[in-house]
Amino acid sequence: MPDLITGQKTSEQLQAMREGGKILAQILQDIREYVQPGMTELQVNAFAAEKIKQYGAEATYKTNEVNFPGVICISTNDEIVHGIPTDYTLRVGDVVSFDLVITYKSMKTDAAFTMVVGEQPRGAVKHLLTTTERSLYAGIDAIRGAVYSGDIAAAVEKVLHDGKLGIIRELVGHGVGLKMHMPPDIPNYGRRGTGVLLKPGDTIAIEPMATLGGEKVAELDDGWTYITRDASLSAHFEHTVLITEDGAEILTRL
Repeated sequence: MPDLITGQKTSEQLQAMREGGKILAQILQDIREYVQPGMTELQVNAFAAEKIKQYGAEATYKTNEVNFPGVICISTNDEIVHGIPTDYTLRVGDVVSFDLVITYKSMKTDAAFTMVVGEQPRGAVKHLLTTTERSLYAGIDAIRGAVYSGDIAAAVEKVLHDGKLGIIRELVGHGVGLKMHMPPDIPNYGRRGTGVLLKPGDTIAIEPMATLGGEKVAELDDGWTYITRDASLSAHFEHTVLITEDGAEILTRL
């Protein structure tokens, strides 16, 4: 069996990713139901840590591979990704992204979602969230067995472009499994038929990020958090996906 772009995996390792993906999906669902106005990001971080332990997984962000200050990235309003949990108190209407990687039976899975705290999304915010999530599934639907990374990227870009959202180009999806970040990059823009040829057995994280404003980003002094340079709201959705012979299997879905 040839080496795969995202790392050669045994059937046991793929099964571990399936099991870990279901655990990750459950934790994110638990977080969605737990979050409410008046709690701090640090409280959500502690809740996530408790759930990871309860389900028998490991917080990948806290391992030597990453050394992130929390077990989960919490990015609020103009924060795009990699937000460090702080004592900020969540308010009604805050747009918050939760990005989590866990290790289960030595294999990594990665997923993220964005929600509005304390109320249903409306207006432009609803458009931001629904369109960004729709672009994620457009990228997944572009997979019909072996596929170029550019095919996935082009499908994501079309939805975001048609929705007139700012496309985050400096931050990308990636291979995942044996490690948290592995080759190749999976950008959120591109041309069909270009990039890396992904083959059955490869596992990737597709993660569109978009804004209600421009595309430029800035990194905070904490060395982790990326924000929109124009202070516009952003959204982030992500799944870990297995390339199959004739399509894709979403591993981080209940």
